[in-house]
Formats: sequence, C-alpha cells, structure tokens
Amino acid sequence: MMDLISVGAISAVLTTVWQGMGSEAGKSLWVSAGGLVRRIAGREVTAPATSAQLDGVVRLVHERVHSDPQLADSWLMFARTVPASGASPVRRRPSLPNAPRYFTDRETALRLLDKEANRAHDGRPRLALLHGREGIGTSTLALHWGWRQTARFPDGQTYVDLRTLGPDAAVAHALRQLGLRDEEIPPAARDRAELLRHCLAERRMLLVLDHARSLAQIEPLLTSAPGVFTIVVAPQPLVGLGALNIPVGPLAKRDARLMLDRITDKSAVTTALATHPTLLDRCAGSPYALHAAALRLAPADPEGRLTAAGGAPVRTAAQPEGASILPDSDPVHAAAEDSYRLLTPDAARLYRLAALRDWPALDTAAAARAADVDLTRAGELLRELVDALLIERVDTGRHRYRPAVRAHAERTASLVDGVPACSAAVARVVEGYRHLAVVAARAALPQSWRIPPEPPAGYTDPGVAGVPGVPGVPGVPGAPVGDGGRRLGLTPGAAVAALAAEAPSLVEAVRTADDYRDWDTVVLLSQSLWPLQLKAGHLDVLLPALRTAARVADERFPGSRTAGALHFQLAHCLMELTRWAEAETEVLAAARDERAAGHVRGHASSVELLGILRLRQWRSEEALACFEEAYDLYGTIGPGDEGFADLPRARALLDRHRGHALGQQGRRQDAVELLGRALRFFRDSGEAYNTARTLTDLAGLHVDGGEPDLALPLIDEALPALDGEAAEHHVRRLRVLRERCVRPE
Repeated sequence: MMDLISVGAISAVLTTVWQGMGSEAGKSLWVSAGGLVRRIAGREVTAPATSAQLDGVVRLVHERVHSDPQLADSWLMFARTVPASGASPVRRRPSLPNAPRYFTDRETALRLLDKEANRAHDGRPRLALLHGREGIGTSTLALHWGWRQTARFPDGQTYVDLRTLGPDAAVAHALRQLGLRDEEIPPAARDRAELLRHCLAERRMLLVLDHARSLAQIEPLLTSAPGVFTIVVAPQPLVGLGALNIPVGPLAKRDARLMLDRITDKSAVTTALATHPTLLDRCAGSPYALHAAALRLAPADPEGRLTAAGGAPVRTAAQPEGASILPDSDPVHAAAEDSYRLLTPDAARLYRLAALRDWPALDTAAAARAADVDLTRAGELLRELVDALLIERVDTGRHRYRPAVRAHAERTASLVDGVPACSAAVARVVEGYRHLAVVAARAALPQSWRIPPEPPAGYTDPGVAGVPGVPGVPGVPGAPVGDGGRRLGLTPGAAVAALAAEAPSLVEAVRTADDYRDWDTVVLLSQSLWPLQLKAGHLDVLLPALRTAARVADERFPGSRTAGALHFQLAHCLMELTRWAEAETEVLAAARDERAAGHVRGHASSVELLGILRLRQWRSEEALACFEEAYDLYGTIGPGDEGFADLPRARALLDRHRGHALGQQGRRQDAVELLGRALRFFRDSGEAYNTARTLTDLAGLHVDGGEPDLALPLIDEALPALDGEAAEHHVRRLRVLRERCVRPE
C-alpha cells in the first residue's frame, strides 16, 4: 500500500495516464484522474501542462493521501484500474531497407564506424555522422555497414527516412517500427521522445537517421543508451551534434572503374573509356552517376558508338544533342541530363511534369494526371524512369525523385514545356487529390455534415484522360463515384485507409493549392481531412495543412461557416496534440465565425468542443457551463431547420460530456443519470462504439464508488461491443476494471 502512494508511484500513475491520451479510453481516464485529484485536493486543480506542474500535482496528492486514509483508499482504487504501460517492450525486431547491390571502397569510413560502435561506453552516445553531397553514397554506406553488423544488434536495426518527416512525426515513426500501436504513442512531443528513450534504454540496436537536415530535426531521436549506436546521414556537417564526423567523398578513379565493371559488361566499359576518356571525370566519383552511366552502356554498335538498352546512341559530354539544360559541374545533374536525353518522348514529358512539385510519393494515378495519360500508360512510363534511375521506387506503386534529379526535371520543364503547360499539369494532379479526398471522406463519414459535398455520380476526373472515377483509391480505378463512395465499394474503414495512405500527398496538395492561389481547393481538401484526423490520427502530419486552411479561410472567407469549420478542425487537432493554449484560440475563433454566419449547429458544436477542452484541462465547472450553453443552442433548432434530425444524437453526446463534467465535480449520481440517458440512445441506435464508451464511463464511476456489482455487468456488455473496433487500449482498461471488480484488494 505504501508503495502505491509514494511520490514515485503517484508520478508514474499520472504520467501513464497522461501519455495514454492517444486513445479514447486514455482520454476518458485522464478526465477521471482530474475528478479524483479535485476530490483529494478539496478544490479544482488545473491539469498539469509541464513537468514542473505535474510535480506540483504529485506532491499535493502525496501530502493529502498520507494525511487521510479514506483519500488514500480512493487513490489506491484508481491507481489499480490504470492499465500498466504496455508500450515499453520492443514488440518486434525492425530491420533496415535492402542495401544497394553495388558497393565498393569506403574501407576508411567502414573502419571508423566499427571503431565508434566498439567504443567503450562512457556516458556519451555512440553516434556517427556520415555527410557528403547528394549521390555520393552516404545512405548506401550506412545501410551496407548495418547489414554487415546484424549480429551486433540482436534487438534490431531501425531506419527513419527524414525526407518528409518533422521531428514529432519522426519519433512516432520510430516507435511504430518498434511495434507500438498509434494509440500507445503519446500525443505530446516531449512524451514521445521520452518514451522512445525508455524503449531503447536496455536494447542493443542500430538507429539510422537518413537525410537529416538539421540538428533540431534529429534531437528527439537521440539516446545515450549504452547498447544503441546511431548513424546520422546528412548532406553537410551538423554543428553541435557531437558525433564522430565521417566525411564521404567521391570514389577514386580505380574504384569508380571497379564499380562500372561490377554493374555492366567489362568490355563495354573498356570501349567507353577508350572512346570517351572523360567519362569517369564526368561522373566525378559519384556512385549515383556511375550507376546511371553503367546502365546506359552496352556493347558497341557496328560504328563503334555506345548504345543504350533500346539501341539509341549514348550521348556523353563529347557528343551532346543540343546544349545541356543545366551546368554539368554537378555529377548528379550531369547524369540526370544524360539519362533524360535517352528517354522516349512520353517518358521525358512525364519526367518533367511530375517533378513540378515535391510529391512525397508519386503513384500511378498522380503520374497519369501529371502527364495527362491513362493509368496503363503511366505505369509503363514510370517503369522506364525507374530503369533509368531518374526516380526511385519507394514501395509497391509509389516513387520519388532524388532532390537534385527533381531540380533538373523541374528546370527542364520550365524551359521545354513553358508556364501554361506546367501550371496545367500541377492543376490536374491537385484536382485528382481533391477528388479522391472528397469521395473518400464522404465514404468514411457518410452522415457527417462536416464533409463537403462529393462530385455527382458518374463524374469523370479531368486529370486523367478517359479514365472516370477515383484512380487514387486502391483497387477501384475507373469506377464511377457518388452515394458516399458506396458505388466504389468503399467501406468506411477502407475509405479512411485510402486517406491515410495519401495523407502526406494530400498535405502537399493543400500547400500547392495555396501557392497557386486556389483558395477553394485549399478549403475543400482540408475539410476532407476530417475523417482522417477523427478516426486515424495522423495529426502531426495534417497539422501544417490545417494551419494553412485556417489562415486562408480568415483571409478569403472571414466570418463564414467555412472559416468556422476549419478553425474547428485545427482546434481539434491541437487539442489532441495537447497544445491546449493554441487549441483554445482556434476553438474561440470557430465559435465566433459560426455565430457570425448564423450557423447554429456549428456554433453549438464549437462551444461543445471548448467544453471538451476544459474537461481535459480539469476545469470541470467551465466545461459544464460550455455543455449547458451548447445544449441551449441546440434547443433553438426547430423542425425544418438544418440539423434538426441530428438533435437526438447531438444531445446524447452532450449528455455523455456533461456526465464527465459532473463526475469530475464528484456529483456521481447526477453523472450516472446523464450517462444512463446517453447509453439508452446509443443502445437503441445501434452505435456499438459509443455504447461501449458510455458503458465504460458508467463502470468507472461505479468502481470508484465502491460498487463493483453494478460495474461488472456493464463491463461484460462493453467488451464484446468492441470486437472489430481496433480499440486495444480500451479493452485493456475494461479488463483491468473487471479484475478490480472480481478480485478487489
């Protein structure tokens, strides 16, 4: 008993509850913790938002439970219902991506990596920085060394590609690689970093952080754990990192020749060097440029010219066809130029037009829209670009450019295609993403009034010539749309999965529409992200798009329902990320705009969200006032008014929130009455998940009140209702509650 009411134990319980707010059950548990702290303190205590504030709450609880045995019993009962953190063990052994097949030299760098990995641990992190210009082989070196050292790291090798990830998203990605579920990943950045360090503390692992751009980007991922070796890969030194700096320079000519020999026929290499002795100089020791050059080499034709696989003469620096588009001083640019000139006209056009924006993952549908060709042709052209090393295959059906290669393609497009054609290509890609987002959002939440209207049935995506439907939805290219996506065969879960798969590209589409001053698309795309942020999270990925949309709404549509809706989405995102001060600013803006637009339902919903925020902040009296205000606003919606049909459900949700607020205030009987009313509605309407959530709320109140006999049947009803809902954290919470009912201590 004394152990559970020690300072350390109290801190551990509150920290576990705080970090568990990635799930609905975790949020409810945090609200319950606020009520208990209020009861223990004898007054309202604002939820801690910093480590110092948490320490203050812990000391307060510790002092009070040690002075009052009844309060100690209440704390013990609550602490025993908190599920133990299941996130700290590494649940799977992550591995690196495959290393490129062709590798030569780098013996000095490999020895330095060996030395740092073997260095006796003295409190400093084992940390190495590989840095060199693009195409020089830094990533290949890290992967090659890692695969040679698998026995050294029995707990796995984690790879994080930082090209499209900010610091918060990068930490979440690393935690997922260790086997953690999204609901187990804390919403707050500092808690994620702490959890990652905790997961790695006793592990023997390799951590590769590729394409790092700054120290700030990688700091949350660094650890001093004695068994962890971290390799950072960057284009230049990172000042202040404190790592073993290992510069990676160009290959010597001997090794460059050896690499060519390993990739292609030696006789072709010999002929090429005899005919064009500057070939190695042109590649400048760049493994990328050498690999690209090797793929262009084939046995000499009857006239002694080098030929590509398709038989076209290889154009080298000695025999250009026209002036080079870009200076050839950069070997990656030079290699891209040489490979580009051998492309078929359609592939060359796709290469140029798909590079006009930095799409995180270029799939067949986006490529088809960029080049204005059908999906089959786009797939053929993408394969041609992959074979020429002008794009890289990320995973099945998805590709990306190297930054320097994309720069070459973009600059070439501006010179060859001109501004009108380039703008039209970008517009087609953005329109395709907008179309996908709206249709998938409607399928994901078919009854939601927050989802913008979808295109009419039979709509043809003008971004893909002759291809109707939503080519971006996996498995359903070319199908007509309409009816909330039902004609596509999209279940709500499949629709959310489609949005999640394209989330980074949808965010880039919002950014692109903003740059092109297409305000309507900015708004429509961002509103279509609502099912994704509501059902699947991805909040740190979506946040930049939601910020952009709220700004555009203020500038272009002030005081409108659109502005209110977008401020609401941004407020929800910030609240879930525990950025409560920013969330408050946005939810007040949402209420302001909805009120100005005369949109009662939107106004009431915004006030309700403010109440939920107050609950998270343990400010139950203000929360209850917000819920009562929202209830009154809903009461002004009459028959025939927009939203009237939704009132019973809206009131049931409010009853649940009001029950939470009353529970925080210790008004248990009032809370039970309101939660019971909400439960009856959700049972009658067949909403399994909301039924289970409300059953859990009621069970928690009964357990806290020492009534396990009333809680047990509620728990036993809730558990089967969660089958198929992917609510593992919620199920764990219910099982702990059930254990407390069956075997009270």
